[in-house]
Amino acid sequence: MKPENRPVILLNPGPVTISQRVRASLAREDLCHREPEFAALTLDIKKRIGNVYEGCAADYEAALASGSGTCAVEAMLQSLAPRSGKTLVVANGVYGERMASMLEAQGKPFTLIKGGWPEPVNIAAAEEELKKDGCLTHVAAIHHETTTGRLNDCAALGQLCGKYGKGFFVDAVSSFAGEEIRFADWNVTALAATANKCVHGIPGICFVLARRDLMETGKTQASSLYLDLYKMYKEQKSGFSPFTQATHACVALREALEELEDQGGWKSRRARYLAISRRLRQEFAAMGIERFLPEEAYASYMSSFKLPEGKTYGELHDILKEEGFVIYAGQGGLYHSIFRIANMGDILDSDVDRLIGVFKTVMKG
Repeated sequence: MKPENRPVILLNPGPVTISQRVRASLAREDLCHREPEFAALTLDIKKRIGNVYEGCAADYEAALASGSGTCAVEAMLQSLAPRSGKTLVVANGVYGERMASMLEAQGKPFTLIKGGWPEPVNIAAAEEELKKDGCLTHVAAIHHETTTGRLNDCAALGQLCGKYGKGFFVDAVSSFAGEEIRFADWNVTALAATANKCVHGIPGICFVLARRDLMETGKTQASSLYLDLYKMYKEQKSGFSPFTQATHACVALREALEELEDQGGWKSRRARYLAISRRLRQEFAAMGIERFLPEEAYASYMSSFKLPEGKTYGELHDILKEEGFVIYAGQGGLYHSIFRIANMGDILDSDVDRLIGVFKTVMKG
């Protein structure tokens, strides 16, 4: 039975269950996006985003956009993926393949390495393409592929980018503030992320961290007005934006970033996530619920499991929802074989205890 003092616990990989502190920020006075108070808020958010990872603020700057994480990824590729060069997309899931679909829609040249969804990204195949195709100028990949829960080896891909002198576009929509990201070591050109996953904000605002020198001296590759990072970057130097921002989502984002800092930053958050996810995998294994991937493949905040024998996803989902939990289905052909649990957000030990208890009941029939 769901306790009256707890909200429904979202175990999908974003949006997340927000804290009472972030929730309370939404009750503050409304803001007009053309007033100086909102400009000051934007500048503060940009500064805090840059300070999430050590060393990032020296060479990268955030540009904010109103939209989901997909909006940030598309803005990054719209503005920075070249028309005269070529982007190598290294994929092993829905979201890597979506990057290729974006480039195709933009009419930009790309090569797609389409790996199996349960498999790691193919580093060897990526290097082979970089060796033989002189037109390639950039590599694009997903850091955490939530299709399966696999944390991809962006360090290895980034080293390849350094070795062959290529730029690196990183989709860190799910991993930002929850996993290690090494901007300089990975040769990151730009990185896309969002407020409503490991940052613990609400949906509606996203951002791209791009190399400052590139934003100052480069030329946009965008054919879109709304998704032009260069336009966002230029106007947001003063705190204002070219278009109406999701003002309430921005208020919640600043509160979430402050809360992240107060809780010890991304390293502390990752440690908390790991404690929960490892406990869940151990408890589920004891019940006979099998992991979908090897233990070491997972990010700190998400696990995928094979559906228990005799249970459909729909049945499992509905039982858990009655008890105050929302889990996530497998995508595409995995719908009938796996389910996913993400433990980002404001999840208490008591919530985890209760979740395990519900699964024990389910497994007992």
